[in-house]
Amino acid sequence: MSKLSGLGGRLYRGETSVDFIGRRKRWYSISALFILASIGALTLQGVHLGIEFKGGSSFTVTKAHASIEDARAAVATSGVPGEIIVQNIGTDKVRVQTAALDNAQNNAVQDALAAKFGVTTDSIDSQIVGPSWGKEITRKALYGLIGFLICVMLYLAMAFEPKMAVAAIVAVVHDVFITVGIYALVGFDVTPATVIGFLTILGYSLYDTVVVFDKIRENTRTITATSKQTYSQATNLAVNQTLVRSFNTSLIALLPVGSILFVGAGLLGAGTLKDLSLALFIGLAVGTYSSVFIAPPVLAQLREKEPAMVALAKRVNGRGVAPTVTPTPAAVDLADRPRGPRNQPKRKGRK
Repeated sequence: MSKLSGLGGRLYRGETSVDFIGRRKRWYSISALFILASIGALTLQGVHLGIEFKGGSSFTVTKAHASIEDARAAVATSGVPGEIIVQNIGTDKVRVQTAALDNAQNNAVQDALAAKFGVTTDSIDSQIVGPSWGKEITRKALYGLIGFLICVMLYLAMAFEPKMAVAAIVAVVHDVFITVGIYALVGFDVTPATVIGFLTILGYSLYDTVVVFDKIRENTRTITATSKQTYSQATNLAVNQTLVRSFNTSLIALLPVGSILFVGAGLLGAGTLKDLSLALFIGLAVGTYSSVFIAPPVLAQLREKEPAMVALAKRVNGRGVAPTVTPTPAAVDLADRPRGPRNQPKRKGRK
């Protein structure tokens, strides 16, 4: 811990520095690879929408040591067509999700599950979600996401500056795209809990980005008057100064979310938690990456194109270089003449 704190002090004072801004093409390339992988996953597999979005039927059976294999076998005997999703909820429940069913098919699935697990049909929790309700939920989720982005852009533009808002939104879109791509690659269902997770990671990603931007604003407030650093250099210093803080806050946030994902959903079988925890875990990690490696370089690239910053860069890069004086021909001629002994004039009164 002392080594980490010592490193944080050296980074804050500028004694040790990582060139995040100068190596931005490397970070852009890494993000491009993840984005291409996300495009491939979305194209080949797509996202698996839960019944809350596409409609369908859900059956939850409460039985100690209920297994997924028994539930699948029971539904197969009922002759229900289409894809069937079965998952454990804790240790005493199993949930079966199917496409939209009519009353006869719904009763057939309930009877098959009751016979397989030795329970009554009344004890089976059955829910039917229509496709129109799913479309309404999808529409509201999109409206919420768009409204969130607009509010964030307006706030950042007023509290900081418009180009910081643009850089922050680029980082947010980067986070959402990669998170959705990995989510599609894993194959988890998109549920309302997933949407809540996405909105949560957007807020966390922006929180980390705003912390970095606030330090950038502090470092660049009088940058044109001092002419000691270019905008990119001051931005890089700000990222290094907040690096340890970003790492610590992200690690503290990832530990409980990782516990929910790997222990709760993985070991204990809490299937209802995996949708939310996976979105949070991936989003927190990607959001931390974008707040350090994507948002500040994008901001620096936008600001360095301004005429004032271009002139500042010329002053900083040209400071400390001694002017070169070209000697005139007369001076060269005098310098090349041979020098003999100099005769001193005699003073009067001396012999």
